[in-house]
Amino acid sequence: MKNRAPSSTHKKVVVLLLSRTAVRGYLNPATLGTADEIELLTMDGEQKSIRLNDVKSVYFVREFKDPFEPERKTFLSRPKLDGLWVRLRFRDEDAMEGIVSNNLLDLLDTGVRLTPPDLHGNVLHMFIPRTALTEMKVLGVVGVARRSPRATRDIRAIVDAQSKLFSE
Repeated sequence: MKNRAPSSTHKKVVVLLLSRTAVRGYLNPATLGTADEIELLTMDGEQKSIRLNDVKSVYFVREFKDPFEPERKTFLSRPKLDGLWVRLRFRDEDAMEGIVSNNLLDLLDTGVRLTPPDLHGNVLHMFIPRTALTEMKVLGVVGVARRSPRATRDIRAIVDAQSKLFSE
């Protein structure tokens, strides 16, 4: 079981439904994926429950007045952020790329937490429920520390020394 640090505040979100309707409000990110419904505090101060099966994606935004959908849905070149570079295909045949954490426990959750390609846009990150997806394909692993040439030589020396242990 995964332990998440409790979030003390509600974050600004735009919930995009599969019907392409957008609902703006505030949400406690710690509750995402733990229930079949999202509890949203709307801009009017009302509590609204939205079924997770009706949600296409939840956009965590900087400001409500700016456009919430990312300008770019794909990376122009290989991303530099640590994680898995993935391509998501939605039930409505829409597609999008992004970075997800390289942690299998996060991928086994009820949804995907994604960093979109447009890092300087209004969207900080997204939550996409599994029910909204038809496919998730890993395009690459990025940000992995590479071995230096010296470390490779050291490993070869160790392997050579160990292989002589059993031939004597």
